[in-house]
Amino acid sequence: MGRGPLFQKNYKASFSGHETFPLRYGWLKKVYDAVTADPDYVDNKQIFLGEDAIARFGVGKNMVISMRHWAACCGIIEEDAKSGQLRATNLGDTLFGHKGLDPYLENSASLWLLHWLLCSHSDSRPSKTTWFWVFSHFNGHNFKRDDLVSGLLKLSEECGWRASNMTIQRDVECFVRMYETQAVTTSKVNVEESLESPFAELGLLRGIKGYFQMIYGPKPSLPIGVFACALDDFWGEKNPVQTMSFETIAHDPGAPGRVFLLDETDLANRLLELEAATNGIYRWSETAGLKQVLRERPLKVKERNLLISKCYSHSRQKEAA
Repeated sequence: MGRGPLFQKNYKASFSGHETFPLRYGWLKKVYDAVTADPDYVDNKQIFLGEDAIARFGVGKNMVISMRHWAACCGIIEEDAKSGQLRATNLGDTLFGHKGLDPYLENSASLWLLHWLLCSHSDSRPSKTTWFWVFSHFNGHNFKRDDLVSGLLKLSEECGWRASNMTIQRDVECFVRMYETQAVTTSKVNVEESLESPFAELGLLRGIKGYFQMIYGPKPSLPIGVFACALDDFWGEKNPVQTMSFETIAHDPGAPGRVFLLDETDLANRLLELEAATNGIYRWSETAGLKQVLRERPLKVKERNLLISKCYSHSRQKEAA
């Protein structure tokens, strides 16, 4: 049996919910606006299920379902456990609310943050099993779709999940279309769909003549603020330890090094920046050949918000100029 959240007894695998549609530009903003338009709307889940949902969102019924799914998986909306009422999260307000930092996802910091939320693990968001497994467990740099499908089928059997071959095939296809930097085929439909997924901008997956390549290495557009918050999230999934080894941050399932496809050099450079970025809450240590990070305490909500907001300060200064 492997390590990490996928192998915990209470883990609930999910290979559906997106209706085969990858997340597209503008969807998260539309969902946020719809959910916050009338906070007193009783049973506001009807926003996505009612007869007027198609007219409200301007897409087909299945796409409306997909939009809600991605907004929940990205941590933009959440459902109240008692009332079932949908509401915007702190992140949703931060990105898409009044004076939101990036309502149209024009800053790469937003995409890196959303990528982290999709591909990491949290009990507060719906699980994206394929996304987590590919970035945290799959070790092949080059692969075909069938390689992912067979790997996930084997994992499902090992963990006792009920998932059909067709369901996993569709999930893998959606995953590839969401991240691939080139069109899967030359057909007009697939070209348009690949361009409409903002995550292709991250350059994490490249299509080459039927094969796909995971792009490991430096990620210049990944801000230190997003990286610091990701590490803080990952640390919270572990026992409340004060130190964490470089190897754990680089290679453990769900670790920032894996989810962001960082090489060890770039990861080390980022860990060196943490002390200044977090005002000493996180510190890099290298003593007697032991490389590790020391954490004084978890980041507070205000500190996390400040780290994220700083990712957008440079672009705002350019706009003001």
